[in-house]
Amino acid sequence: LLYDDEHSEYKAKYPDQFRFDYAVSREQKNAAGQKMYIQTKMAEYTEDLWQLMQKPSTHIFMCGLKGMESGMEECFSPIAQKNGLDWKEFAKGMKKEGRYHVEVY
Repeated sequence: LLYDDEHSEYKAKYPDQFRFDYAVSREQKNAAGQKMYIQTKMAEYTEDLWQLMQKPSTHIFMCGLKGMESGMEECFSPIAQKNGLDWKEFAKGMKKEGRYHVEVY
C-alpha cells in the first residue's frame, strides 16, 4: 500500500494526532460482504470525521480514481445537511483553505 510505512510511523509517533485507514476494494469486504469502497469505509467514521473537519488543523487527503469524489459527497452530504450546510460548498471552502487535497486520475 502506498505510504503504508510512513503512515504507520506517524501513527506510532503521534497516536493522539494521527489516524489513517484504507479502503481497498479488491481486497476488503464491507459488513454486507460487498467490495469495500471509500464511502463505505468513511461511513464507519462519519461523525468523527465530520467533527474533525470542523477544526482548522484538519486536512483531508483523497487519492485514487476520479469516481471516489462522488463517494465523498455520498458519505458527507447527509451530515452536512443535518448541520445546515451543503457538502459541495463545505468541501470548496476546505480546498480554498488548503485543507482538502485531492489526487485523482
